[in-house]
Amino acid sequence: MVLRIDRRRLVMGGLGLSGLMLPAGQALARQLTTATGFTHNVASGEPGPDSMLLWTRYVPMSDGVTRLEAEVALDPDFAKVVAGGVVRTGAYRDWTAKITVDGLKPATVYWYRFIAPNGERSPVGRTKTLPEGKVDRFNLAVFSCSNLPQGLFNAYAHAAARKDVDLWLHTGDYIYEYGVASTREADWAPGRKEQLLPVTEILAIADYRLRYASYRADPDLQRLHQLAPMVALWDDHESANDSYEAGAQNHQPDKEGDWNIRRAAAMQVYREWMPVSDEPWKSYDIGTLATLYRTESRLLARTKPADLGAAFRAADPDAALKAFRDGVWKDPAATMMGSTQESWLAHQMKATKGAWQLVGMGTILGRTVMPKDAVDWLRPEVGEKKVAGYKNNIRAAAQGMPMWMDRWDGYPAARSRLLKSAQAADADLVMLSGDSHNAWAYGLMEDGQPAGVEFAGQAVTSNGLEGDMGADPKVVAQGFMAANPELKWADTSQRGYMMIQVTPQRVTGEWLFLQTIKARSTALSGSHRMSVERGRRVFTA
Repeated sequence: MVLRIDRRRLVMGGLGLSGLMLPAGQALARQLTTATGFTHNVASGEPGPDSMLLWTRYVPMSDGVTRLEAEVALDPDFAKVVAGGVVRTGAYRDWTAKITVDGLKPATVYWYRFIAPNGERSPVGRTKTLPEGKVDRFNLAVFSCSNLPQGLFNAYAHAAARKDVDLWLHTGDYIYEYGVASTREADWAPGRKEQLLPVTEILAIADYRLRYASYRADPDLQRLHQLAPMVALWDDHESANDSYEAGAQNHQPDKEGDWNIRRAAAMQVYREWMPVSDEPWKSYDIGTLATLYRTESRLLARTKPADLGAAFRAADPDAALKAFRDGVWKDPAATMMGSTQESWLAHQMKATKGAWQLVGMGTILGRTVMPKDAVDWLRPEVGEKKVAGYKNNIRAAAQGMPMWMDRWDGYPAARSRLLKSAQAADADLVMLSGDSHNAWAYGLMEDGQPAGVEFAGQAVTSNGLEGDMGADPKVVAQGFMAANPELKWADTSQRGYMMIQVTPQRVTGEWLFLQTIKARSTALSGSHRMSVERGRRVFTA
């Protein structure tokens, strides 16, 4: 039996809307913690030309280690089983199970399922191996920032209904760590409050497990995982906001304990619940057409972001900003990925010369400063503290400082190293990123020369700049483009996902915008396309 939240009821136990309305989601909590059998459907990931990682969760009626069989077939009826294996799971890994199946054929659609000791079968999943050799076309959908309280997962539902997708890529913030109290009442989507568990901020391993269980109970997310393989990487909210190796903005040791314990819990549970291997980073060859990279830029080597706050409090803020700009901000020891991963990526790009280099990244590389007119765009109800923050960012922009120190342009030396390595490899670099909640297209420059392009995707549900801005979104977007030479296009008001089509001649990105995330609908409000041609490293449309 698969536990999921459908449109009108909770499938387990037949509870209707009245069950959903119990305080603090008690009905769902009981089901998530007492459900047995195959509770959360199936998923696949880590695709190769001849292998695939398969995932499920199975809770037996009694405690103890249990054994599952995996079957892979060329048809959904399993008339021709061609591969499989066995795997063990238990409470020690929250009853999740992962197995990598070998002996598959390239560019082939397969169907898979798990079988429990009592003969119970999981739902049937569909997956597809990566191609080998010459490839004419490859399509991937890119998602980020799926804050369950703030909206329904309509982007997942829309993508899952497509017939032209080879792979999902999730660039992070698959879950959020906040508790119920962190979302304003006006921002909650109908019915979502009862579906977020636990109701408090997640800190311990049991908290992270329950949060994933509540997210993965969503039928649209289950369907997405069931229909195609996913390459996934974490960003900050899988652990805590603005996280780095030694801490996080949303972690106070005197109140929330040892960061290393929390970080270890977040990493363990992510690897339990997601169809990913334990490798911290990895490359995926799409024949001779492209190489896709899964990177890690949060928890293993990222140094603490530089803090501009003291400069604004100085007697002469402008002088302090200049000193900060010419000193701390440019520190070459500041790193997002660490030297080991930097070296690995640089060598990989050299080794795969001639193919598109698609780099999945949690945060944006494009340089972005706050436009000087930004305060004029704010809604009247924006508080004084937030207005002061915008004014500080405008002041910093006058000295060439970015508005988000947590992104790559807060680590300029590391950013320069990454882009120079792409140029040295003569790489056709295409960054695929998320994190900001809004949609952006950047032409990345290094030493005055094009180094690649960046498709930065909007959030699945998380609120963006439009929450503060009262001006016409087109005015806001034009203002950001005018202030930022690398920024070639932006949308600062809509939710959805990106489709990326890769051919030998060009990579085309399409941002798809949903009409709403507050009601169940897959209707689109519009889209925007841009392309980069092989060898140009600049947007041509």
